[in-house]
Amino acid sequence: METTSKLLIESAGRAAVRPQGGVRLRTTPDSVAVYILLMLGAVVTVAPFFWMLSSAFKQPQEIVTYPPVWIPSEPSFRAILYVWDKMHFARSFTNSVYVSSLSTLAVLLTSSFTGYALAKYQFKGRDVLFMGLLATMMIPWPVTLIPNYQLMLWFGMLNSHWALIIPGLYSAFGIFLMRQFMHTIPSDLIDAGRVDGASEPRIFVQIVLPLTTPALAALGIFVFRWNWDSFIWPLIVLNNQRLYTLPVALGTFQSDNVIDYSSIMAGASITVLPVLFIYFMLQRYFIAGIALAGIKG
Repeated sequence: METTSKLLIESAGRAAVRPQGGVRLRTTPDSVAVYILLMLGAVVTVAPFFWMLSSAFKQPQEIVTYPPVWIPSEPSFRAILYVWDKMHFARSFTNSVYVSSLSTLAVLLTSSFTGYALAKYQFKGRDVLFMGLLATMMIPWPVTLIPNYQLMLWFGMLNSHWALIIPGLYSAFGIFLMRQFMHTIPSDLIDAGRVDGASEPRIFVQIVLPLTTPALAALGIFVFRWNWDSFIWPLIVLNNQRLYTLPVALGTFQSDNVIDYSSIMAGASITVLPVLFIYFMLQRYFIAGIALAGIKG
């Protein structure tokens, strides 16, 4: 591709991620009050996670002690080692990573393709198709359980990971998010690529996709978390314990260890940590994608 289109892409990319410098925050009584409220909200939000993590290292009697004990007096890895062995964590973790990664990749591909077509191409029935996709977001998820189960039964995919992946190949929310973000990409960049003789697939891969990194990261976090935390659908379609994902394995473990709260908290902590790690690694793109997706409708 010629130098002109490359310069346009680089300048647009820098403009999308360039921080707003030179702005000095003024401290006023109102701003101090807002900061205090935000700090209180952060404490209320983080407290349950801290309690869960600390309880994983507590002795069983400390969890039910009143007043609550936030810091374990004698930290122990007993519950974590017990959960790792009894819950077959490594196997369940591998299943969750496999299913969540494939589902996330599929949604990113289908959402970016469809969002680009709905945002940058003019064709008959485009708006009607988009409204139809939005209408599917209004259908309660439990209503789709029986139809999806029947489809997986017809396809012979029950009791396999494909039963978890196939129904989630596309996401109406993902298409909506990508379509909104695609509107913020200047059409001049696409036209410049066409003038330089680039094919439509090349324009999409080399011009459009690099500029949609924030939206893709935000959507990836959403979809990965949805699949990682999914419980009801895997519980319905999976019968083999070797295929269980972490939420199902944790639910089965909890039903067998109702009184052992420290082990339950250890299992919950191990399950949630990968999602928190991914979010902290991609939070910059996540915030930028959510902020920019609604700029232009």
